[in-house]
Amino acid sequence: MAVIRATSAAMLEKGIDQWDEVYPNLAVLKEDVSNGDLFVLEEDGAIKGMVVLNELQDKEYADVRWRLTEGKPLVVHRLCVHPDHQGMGVAKRLMAFAENYALEKGYSSIRLDTFTQNPTSVALYAKLGYAKAGTVTFRKGVFYCFEKEVTQPE
Repeated sequence: MAVIRATSAAMLEKGIDQWDEVYPNLAVLKEDVSNGDLFVLEEDGAIKGMVVLNELQDKEYADVRWRLTEGKPLVVHRLCVHPDHQGMGVAKRLMAFAENYALEKGYSSIRLDTFTQNPTSVALYAKLGYAKAGTVTFRKGVFYCFEKEVTQPE
């Protein structure tokens, strides 16, 4: 929760009102851990970032015109990087891990959503080759949905 709290505070300082005490909360993270879905990047005794990987798609995803519909998608949730480690490639490394994980587990694509008011995350996914598939609306506003085909590295 310390990483979530620090990340939430850093986003608020940048005017990004995405996360708060309602979401993500301790109960959500405990469930992520219990299900074996939460992965952390830890180095030198510090958790630099985290990501949740599973097959759970919010009901709002049903209205998105996904381009990649063959096979099963892996869904990325709650990707965050501790503010002390932002700008150092941690998010990129976590997404590379997600893509390798998807490949190893037989997923055909990756889906995720990110807050439209979070320019850093929107730019990250575009830079990593994720394509916009549409938008969904959650409690905090409009979120872009992204997808990417899982392929063997060249």
